[in-house]
Amino acid sequence: TIQSINVRNQIKGTIQDIVQGDVVSEADVVTASGVVTSVITTRSVEEVDLQIGSPVLVLIKSTDVSLAKL
Repeated sequence: TIQSINVRNQIKGTIQDIVQGDVVSEADVVTASGVVTSVITTRSVEEVDLQIGSPVLVLIKSTDVSLAKL
């Protein structure tokens, strides 16, 4: 977990699918709670090197859901 973020707002998972667009992409993450989909920039997908099978943390905020590569 990331210490500076509330543990209740973090879910470990694995990327199941990535649908890349020119500007934004969708990443489906399989977690113990089910599948979570995050919409992130395609640039971020490339810079963080997110790939199918990558372990990630789903970071949940009241206004959005983010990913952090493990």
